Amino acid sequence: MRTAGLIVAAGRGHRLGGAIPKQYLDLGDETVLCRSARALLALPELESLTIVIHPDDRALYDAATARLDDPRLAPPVPGAGSRRESVLRGLEALAADPPDRVLIHDAARPFVAVETVAGVLDALDRTAGAFPALPVVDALWQGEAGSARNPVPRADLWRAQTPQGFRFAAILAAHRAEIGDALDDVAIARAAGLEVAVVPGTEANFKITTPEDLVRAKAQMRARPATVDVRTGNGYDVHAFGPGDRVTLCGVTLPFDRGLVGHSDADVGMHALTDAIFGALAEGDIGQWFPPSDPTWKGAASEIFLRKAVERAGARGYAVSHLDCTLVCEAPKVGPHAPAMRAELARIAGVETDRVSVKATTSERLGFTGRGEGIAALATATLVRA
Repeated sequence: MRTAGLIVAAGRGHRLGGAIPKQYLDLGDETVLCRSARALLALPELESLTIVIHPDDRALYDAATARLDDPRLAPPVPGAGSRRESVLRGLEALAADPPDRVLIHDAARPFVAVETVAGVLDALDRTAGAFPALPVVDALWQGEAGSARNPVPRADLWRAQTPQGFRFAAILAAHRAEIGDALDDVAIARAAGLEVAVVPGTEANFKITTPEDLVRAKAQMRARPATVDVRTGNGYDVHAFGPGDRVTLCGVTLPFDRGLVGHSDADVGMHALTDAIFGALAEGDIGQWFPPSDPTWKGAASEIFLRKAVERAGARGYAVSHLDCTLVCEAPKVGPHAPAMRAELARIAGVETDRVSVKATTSERLGFTGRGEGIAALATATLVRA
């Protein structure tokens, strides 16, 4: 099922105060909005993410999301005077290419866990809507003029959180029919007669509303253990020999009695490394980014492909820690050229040469490489984000 995300970030945050709306305040090395968006983008099922912003906040939005650089992030949608109207504008923007389901999330909840979002999506297999919530455990009292008046039973009461998920067509129709400004999207869904399930939330998924909440959020960031995010991707490519008098391997041109056949320059080693980096990012493969059907890449230098993969890693906050490429062929001899290949790959990737390995082996005259019909390459890329 196609899943879209919708983040509501058009509010002014009056209860928090300050000159800058709370969604654009810094939490460590990222803004509140950026962390909230990254939380939804961490979901593999998410096909697109649309953020609804105040019309005056475009510059703040661009600065806050600059580090995301994710192809699933759609252009922002200008919001309206109320939350309900802002959500409706976001839903209408999605209606041009409607998803099957939509997750509506508050920009001021930057700590939602992937597991929480996954629980909402699982519930949508069985019902029209779902939202995470925590049971009310404290005693509740109705007060008047600063004095307690009547106790309120807390059984079956829940503290609602986001993202609130819905089947798209149903929630769009509910929003179009709603008049007024309901508290949240669950209220709108229920007013339209939709069944909405409650799934477990977490205390960490709180909403930044008051100055005390902001202090808590910053403390939560400081309390997080120092971890290192390490990703590894693998790549594999083959190219057949054809007419020619040279081959390009890992950026170095070697004289040879044949060439390699390919849409670009057929640098089998660099293609495998490019795939390895895209694999570590879980962003497809070289064929998706540079389709062989596109004449733009006819005869193109493979440095373009590898450099793009490295740039994508940087945009996602990752640095290349290590690249390893093994070339499989009977000829030409790779060993004497390996130092030059390592240096060229290091230059393109922007790393030290000692972080790049180029090796060669034969296949003991077995298979297509053993028969001298072409060259194969296997590659591994290691990316690190602290």
